[in-house]
Amino acid sequence: MTTENNNVPLESTTEDNFNVASHSMVKYSRQVSRATAKRLSLFFIRRLVLLLITIVVGVYVTIIVANMGGYVDTILKAQIREEVNMQVAEMSAKSHMSADERRDLTNSMIADREKLAGLDKPFIVRSFTHLKNALTLNFGRARFMISDHGSRMVRNIILERLPATLLLMGTSQLLLFAVSLFFALVISRHYGSFWDKLVVALSPTSSIPPWFYGIFLILIFAAWLKILPFGGMVDAPPPPTKLGYFLSVLKHMILPAFSLFISSFMINVYSWRTFFLIYSSEDYVDMAKAKGLSSRAIERRYILRPTLPNIITSFALMLVGIWTGATLTETVFLWPGLGTTIFEAVSKYDTAVIVGTTIIQAYLLGITVFLLDFLYAIVDPRVKLGGGK
Repeated sequence: MTTENNNVPLESTTEDNFNVASHSMVKYSRQVSRATAKRLSLFFIRRLVLLLITIVVGVYVTIIVANMGGYVDTILKAQIREEVNMQVAEMSAKSHMSADERRDLTNSMIADREKLAGLDKPFIVRSFTHLKNALTLNFGRARFMISDHGSRMVRNIILERLPATLLLMGTSQLLLFAVSLFFALVISRHYGSFWDKLVVALSPTSSIPPWFYGIFLILIFAAWLKILPFGGMVDAPPPPTKLGYFLSVLKHMILPAFSLFISSFMINVYSWRTFFLIYSSEDYVDMAKAKGLSSRAIERRYILRPTLPNIITSFALMLVGIWTGATLTETVFLWPGLGTTIFEAVSKYDTAVIVGTTIIQAYLLGITVFLLDFLYAIVDPRVKLGGGK
């Protein structure tokens, strides 16, 4: 019997095994990447479809509520009839018209006005037309309100009032976010101190709405001390220079911005201070202290990082609040923003303006919630997209 020696060098066998393992790892990595991309795509599509359905339902409910289930049509028809009767009365006073002619003319003019306003169709039919226009951001014309430039287009009215709301809400909310986060972190380092107990005791004061604080601020700083204006956005007449105009706007913005700030400051500090205390008592924080890490490094790596989802949620909802404005606060201070516009539209039953501002807010809220899901997965490794393992 002949035996062959098939011994292979050890280096060659090790290299072959390494190549096979590397190839397997690359193949497995590609499979994981494809599975992750597929899961991410399905999650993206599912969330997008759910948000679109939510927005459509919310917009349609808004249209029904804004029209009071069609009762606004009755109000508008009554207003049209009253206006036509007054016009026909003036016309009949200048010319001799019989009662039948006045009645026929009145009915004809009322029918024309109702057809022009779309009131000749059932409300349920017009509600779906309103839904289509709202989803395509075609808000149409306002019935009673006009912009400062004389336009009745709802889009122009909103765009004209939007900068004032962005200025007031953006300044107050961004300042509130930064200051609250700083104080919450400082107070969490001194649990049980006088300042910690003071924040806990004063946190219920945030249940008071900002417009209520605004009234007191007006009484103190405008009526009594006479150092700040009662309301408005700029002096009348406006200063001729850009610097003077800027200083005038800044002076008028102090009271409304401070009322928005103070109404939410204590509850924000209390909430975030509580989150910081919860995560600072975890076992991994004690382990980090035992390793000798500095307090700053522990706060940055082991306390601030886990609280990022809560902070991001607060910041995102604050951004939505910047767009929506503060209706009663802007009205109290006569601030010409979206809040005042909504208040005026509600008081005048101007449905187009009410629906237009609500649709903008719905879109912003939907987009914010949609983006939050991805931000959570980025900042918090415990969050998995699509329920993957």
